[in-house]
Amino acid sequence: MIRKILAKLAYFAYSFLILGVAMEAVTAAPACSPVLSHTFLRLQDEAPQNLCQYQGKVVLVVNTASFCGFTSQYEGLEKIYAKYKDRGFVVLGFPSNDFGQQEPGSNKEIADFCKNTYDVKFPMFAKSVVSGNNPNPLFKMLIAKTGTTPKWNFYKYLINRNGEVVDSFNSMTKPTSPNVTNEIEKLLEEKPQ
Repeated sequence: MIRKILAKLAYFAYSFLILGVAMEAVTAAPACSPVLSHTFLRLQDEAPQNLCQYQGKVVLVVNTASFCGFTSQYEGLEKIYAKYKDRGFVVLGFPSNDFGQQEPGSNKEIADFCKNTYDVKFPMFAKSVVSGNNPNPLFKMLIAKTGTTPKWNFYKYLINRNGEVVDSFNSMTKPTSPNVTNEIEKLLEEKPQ
């Protein structure tokens, strides 16, 4: 009888210990910043993706297009993604047809183009509006935080590990430019708060 009581007490103590560890892990996770608190459909299969999964990473957000004079920047974006992803960096691509019918295709056509032409592996999201009167919620926030709106395709916004917008780069600035990579490297050295 005493063994059964002790066994039950041990079970309850173990359960409370596990629950306490789980609660500590939940409370220790960083809260998602308002900038990343958005859900978008993934380009390839239109599955919903919450951007909070990128909290704690250095993020480069880029509006893209398949038929633009800057489309070759996909190569540079993929290059810096491959170089820095293991250190906590990610590129997020947002195709848009906002600038002169340069992204007229369907999500599937865009996904096929990105994969077959540039072997894009960084996360891409469904085509959306990134400028004008009704940009998607992420770009609306990026525009508000920087005071600058995309003037063309391949405009870039840089977000630190805390989910704060820290810089933006125009379409003329290549992703592999020292202006971009030096800032990425600096932000990768910082720890999230």
